Amino acid sequence: MSTENEGNAVPAAPSVPPVPGAAPEGSTSPGPGEGPQDASAGSPSASVPSHPAPPAHEPAASAEQPGHAPRPEPAAAPVPGHGGEAPAPPAAAPAGAQHAGADWPPPPPTLPSYGGGSGGGPAWGAPVPAHEPRRRRAGGLAATVLAAALVAGGVGGGIGYWAAERADDSSSSTTVSAASPQDLKRDPGTVAAVAANALPSVVTIEAKSGGGGIEGSEGEGEGGTGTGFVYDKEGHILTNNHVVASAAEGGTLSVIFSNGKKYDAEVVGRAQGYDVAVLKLKNAPSGVDPLALGDSEKVAVGDSTIAIGAPFGLSNTVTTGIISAKNRPVASGDGSSGNNSYMSALQTDASINPGNSGGPLLDSRGAVIGINSAIQSAGNGGFGQTQAGSIGLGFAIPINQAKTVAEQLIKTGQPVYPVIGATVDMSAQGSGARITDEGSGGTPAVTPDGPAAKAGLKPGDVITTFNGKPIDSGPSLISEIWTKKPGDKVTMTYERDGESHKVELVLGERKGDS
Repeated sequence: MSTENEGNAVPAAPSVPPVPGAAPEGSTSPGPGEGPQDASAGSPSASVPSHPAPPAHEPAASAEQPGHAPRPEPAAAPVPGHGGEAPAPPAAAPAGAQHAGADWPPPPPTLPSYGGGSGGGPAWGAPVPAHEPRRRRAGGLAATVLAAALVAGGVGGGIGYWAAERADDSSSSTTVSAASPQDLKRDPGTVAAVAANALPSVVTIEAKSGGGGIEGSEGEGEGGTGTGFVYDKEGHILTNNHVVASAAEGGTLSVIFSNGKKYDAEVVGRAQGYDVAVLKLKNAPSGVDPLALGDSEKVAVGDSTIAIGAPFGLSNTVTTGIISAKNRPVASGDGSSGNNSYMSALQTDASINPGNSGGPLLDSRGAVIGINSAIQSAGNGGFGQTQAGSIGLGFAIPINQAKTVAEQLIKTGQPVYPVIGATVDMSAQGSGARITDEGSGGTPAVTPDGPAAKAGLKPGDVITTFNGKPIDSGPSLISEIWTKKPGDKVTMTYERDGESHKVELVLGERKGDS
């Protein structure tokens, strides 16, 4: 940098104020139309300090045109560029050059486009107007604050501590942190809470026939997978007969708990007509907890239901629904053979599929109100356990009936069925249960000295009600009779020759499935 003029007074152009060495902090540029405040107005020159300015504020070397004396640079406020920064000063001409002429100063070059456009800037030598801050930057700041607020909603305590540390003038600091979430606790009545309590007492049952058949799904004959649940602390498991039937004669049974532990089991007893079976764990673990049993008689249509089982082998599956009907007469086969099962079922729309059979149907408290047993599927034409999926029509054996049967099986190993002592037509339906003209194998249709005979019923009579419930077919009558116990007193209405008669009788019994 040239230092030849340091300490000498330099004449200033009358219209151009001197360039300050450094603008004081917080000062502003002159506004449009304002001239510089000069204490020596009218003086042809201004004095320049005799001491050199600090290097950080030293002006660039004077550009000297040939034939001209050095002249100070015009004072102008820096013009902000696109990024808010002042543009670099124009390049200096070679120092010491002089030029003779009377047209000093020459017109300045056109302002660059960022300084206000061609011909649109201030006159040569006039102060440059101050520019208003660009609104776009303010908008960018607002957007940044908004984004920060959104992020602060996620980082929480960290931002709270940062703000508190800077807002506190004292030597101490305040830490603001987000509260730690408490452990999630579910109310006792929620499905999750009921399922969590019941699952350890629900088991998946794997059955294999004595012929070494391949384990598969229900209905394959050689083996199957179903569900059961702990009935008592002695290790008895309650399930459906059709789940274990393939392994009942010389086969093998395995029971798998929800924790994955597997135990061998054996059949204690089974009732084909009720479709109920009881197993016993061979090496029952200590502390097995039975599921609480509810009262299926008190169940109402619309009550919530929870079904647990292993549909298609998917263990520990939980589904929910409601009781959509009660006392639904269901035959778990085609309704015509002697090997069918009958129930006056609880109907539910909880999803039940093959593999759910034998699993518990729970109420909203977690008490067992039924044993899932059969489904009605589109296209199968009847009730049963085929591989078709759920369409919202599932059927469960009422737990009151299942409990009675289970106690019989645990005590004697065989079922006991209540009977009226008459053979009814199992195919016709719509008008009632008609007593056939002849029994199986040519035996009498009405058993001599049996309950029906003592009540005066004869072949051809049509039974229309049983204990006040309407009867429309033979299966519906059997389903209702099997909800009772031998020795129970019941009432029936029957029609003969167009006349209705009401009778009272005491139910008899039949032991075994033969």
